[in-house]
Formats: sequence, C-alpha cells, structure tokens
Amino acid sequence: MSNISTQDTVSSGLSSNLPAESKEISASLKGSRLYSSYGTGRRKCAVARVWLKQGTGAIIVNRMPINSYFKRLAHTQIALSALVVTNAIQQFDVKCTVKGGGLSGQAGAIQLGISRALNNFNPELRHILKQHKLLTRDSRIVERKKYGRHKARKKTQFSKR
Repeated sequence: MSNISTQDTVSSGLSSNLPAESKEISASLKGSRLYSSYGTGRRKCAVARVWLKQGTGAIIVNRMPINSYFKRLAHTQIALSALVVTNAIQQFDVKCTVKGGGLSGQAGAIQLGISRALNNFNPELRHILKQHKLLTRDSRIVERKKYGRHKARKKTQFSKR
C-alpha cells in the first residue's frame, strides 16, 4: 500500500466534487510569482514547516515521499486536501519538515501549512481555502490529567457502603 502514487490519492474521492470556481482559480496560478512560498502549520503537538514552489507535483515529507511517510491513505488525503480543493496538486512541488505529535496531528499540521503557503503564494485562493475551513487552526489538544482522578475526567469509583 506504500506505493500509492499522488494521482491515486487524489482520484480516490477528494477530487470528485471540485467546485467550478477552483478550476478558474487554478488557471490564475500560472501568472503568479515563480519563487517558493512558505507556511507554518500546527495541530495538537505537531509543527510543520512547508515550502511550495511551482513544479510537477512531488511531495516530500521529512526527506521521504508522502506515501512512504504516511502509511494510511486517510492521513495522505488530509495532508493534501488544500492542494486538491484548489486543484493545484500537479502544479507545485511541496517540501515539508514536520516534528512532534503523532501521524494524525502531523497530517493536520501539514494541511494547515500547505494552506497558508498557498495563501501566501496567491491571495486569490484565500476565499476558497476559507470556504473549506482550511485556514483555521484546529485548537483541540489533549486535556491534562487532574490530581485526585485517574485521568483528565475519570473519577475514582464511588462506593455507598
């Protein structure tokens, strides 16, 4: 399953419902700046630094292809959803450095980083990224354990007698 190409990932369900305006926006990408764009994303304890440059669609995460880094297809789809929504999956080379957290948090961090980098590269994409809630940081983190309890909310068993 690790030899899934980027095209298989895109065609596996995310690209089927692209709005018509994203196709128009992807046409305007060709006239944008040619140098790379940078974005930072965070999710749970993961931090991702993302660089975009116009290219052929190569996606590298921590010096590995994305399909080798993320074993689950769902994580790859989450990470690439910003490129799929803007219909720019074949127009950019993406280089990510991500650390901290688990694979789910890292996928979410890469998603936000790619969204911010796309927004920096072409501000016309902001509307469609906001529409799909890709520029909003997911602020949910693990609740801390409290003293006198087993976990964050689990209390000790109560005995009447």
